[in-house]
Amino acid sequence: MNINPDIKAEDFAEYISSQEDKGLLRFLTCGSVDDGKSTLIGRLLYDTKLIFEDQLSALERDSKRHGTVGEEMDLALLVDGLEAEREQGITIDVAYRFFATDKRKFIVADTPGHEQYTRNMATGASTADLAVLLVDARKGILTQTKRHAFIASLLGVRHVVLALNKIDLVDYSQERFEEVRAEFDQFAESFDFDSAVAIPLSARFGDNVTQRSDKLSWFNGPTLLEHLETVEAEKAVEGGPFRLPVQWVNRPNLNFRGFSGTVTGGPMRVGDEIVVANSGKTTVVDKLVTMDGELSEAPSGQAVTVTLKDEIDISRGDVLAPVNNRPDVSDQFASHVIWMSEQPMYPGRPYLLKIAGRTVSAQVTEIKHKIDVNTFKHLAGKQLELNEIAFCNVALSHPVAFDPYEANKETGSFILIDRMSNETVAAGMVWFGLRRATNVHRQALDINKAERASLKNQRPALLWFTGLSGSGKSTIANALELKLSERAKHTYVLDGDNIRHGLNKDLGFTEADRVENIRRVAETAKLFVDAGLITLVSFISPFRSERQLARSLVEAGEFYEIHVDTPLEDCAKRDPKGLYAKAKAGEIQNFTGIDSPYEAPENPEIRVSTVGRTPEDIADEIIDRLEEDGVLERALEWHI
Repeated sequence: MNINPDIKAEDFAEYISSQEDKGLLRFLTCGSVDDGKSTLIGRLLYDTKLIFEDQLSALERDSKRHGTVGEEMDLALLVDGLEAEREQGITIDVAYRFFATDKRKFIVADTPGHEQYTRNMATGASTADLAVLLVDARKGILTQTKRHAFIASLLGVRHVVLALNKIDLVDYSQERFEEVRAEFDQFAESFDFDSAVAIPLSARFGDNVTQRSDKLSWFNGPTLLEHLETVEAEKAVEGGPFRLPVQWVNRPNLNFRGFSGTVTGGPMRVGDEIVVANSGKTTVVDKLVTMDGELSEAPSGQAVTVTLKDEIDISRGDVLAPVNNRPDVSDQFASHVIWMSEQPMYPGRPYLLKIAGRTVSAQVTEIKHKIDVNTFKHLAGKQLELNEIAFCNVALSHPVAFDPYEANKETGSFILIDRMSNETVAAGMVWFGLRRATNVHRQALDINKAERASLKNQRPALLWFTGLSGSGKSTIANALELKLSERAKHTYVLDGDNIRHGLNKDLGFTEADRVENIRRVAETAKLFVDAGLITLVSFISPFRSERQLARSLVEAGEFYEIHVDTPLEDCAKRDPKGLYAKAKAGEIQNFTGIDSPYEAPENPEIRVSTVGRTPEDIADEIIDRLEEDGVLERALEWHI
């Protein structure tokens, strides 16, 4: 890009001012893999002359090394910045680029087409006003095309362009264009797009991207750039209720206390009467402070520090809002969820949920229906797999402030995080709060856990035995309870087989049912601990996340994960119930250790080896540990 050295300072200032006054359009390119998304963005940058001379030289060198279009410049390399992307000729990460024309400024997100990177596409769509949905003219509309269109609709993208790319490879056929457009119109009409426009083009050769092409003379619509420059995608936000999710309590000294965050929704003004959504405490905005000085009004998108007239309790994750237009506050809501992990989601499994700067524990309590991305029909389902989309009920450990996603993207969107790996596993959009449980309140009781335990002269504990079938869990738990009863301790054993004859008799052995099996037992064990009992739980409990759930339900120091570490070969040799033989013969499905996984504890409080040892010896080893921790009195003490 060349800059005239003779340009006058006042002209340059005028130019800068004119650029600042232009409107901004955020859009993304999406679609299936290798449909030409990066090449299209490269073409836009090249044709709008926004490539510096050194970039152009580098592009020519890189095209010889990594290019996929022979001797020509590979414009996709302007966007595909990662070495892995260049070597494979695909986009992996989300790449953002800025460019401008005389009419508008643009921020474009180039998102990957591979199914395993659908999460990246959702990231790009979350801030976009328009989606350019690329389709290879030879292949037509694919499953990933429909998935991306559906996700764009869910995430509030209001405008979509069907860019039928590589039209040159079908001889610029009008018939092929009309065929694909008809299919697109048929499935797009079910989405709530404000506009849906189809444009034939060739990103490689520039046909109909920024300039009209004689080879597409039969098309009387706009070029892609003309449409991007004129589409009415900028939304007015004035007059809507503001929200300020607090990201940081700013306390540099004793004389200043402010609350920092980014305003979303309508403007926030000095003198506004506001409420802290969760607590209901009200006050008045005193100052709006930025690095550039104080403001009288902070528009949507403005990062600001707010000071208040009154000293009230506000923490990170609280949401400030107008007194007369508050967000919902609830510990349950219905939402659309896009599952992004290769590990399935099961209702009842605990996750961390992050919304508007606040993080709480959460569970998907029910999958109302899954959505088939090909037909958009509602399907029943007990679990979610990678890239599946579902409408779910979500329950939280604590109430949070939120808005429906269609009213406010910032306070209506959330992510789910795996508690063990810290991986982001899902993106969600809140549809509405669930209020069916608002009339259910905890009953205050006069006798608490400490008093119940004191009456029994003991400390309550949850001893969680986990291991493969046949490892000896139940035998050891039974031996340990006998020794505890000799010490006059009040105990109860929750055994896997026994529970499945009653409380959990409706559950099978799929991974989803196993998750629910442990969830119920963990909640039951919590009640037994609250009763002051030493509770022994003997379950295979194959998944770390469910054992972590059980741990989180009781107080610190009360939970003991006891790994009965018996090798699979020894368990199979013992086979006291003949289960391994049946599983190997295919008579039992989803059997742990054979065709269903067991996630061994990584850092259990107690790990015991059973080979060559008696259950009584192992029970004594566990008692020694409980004595060391003060859960039990030393042998001398309880004999006296």
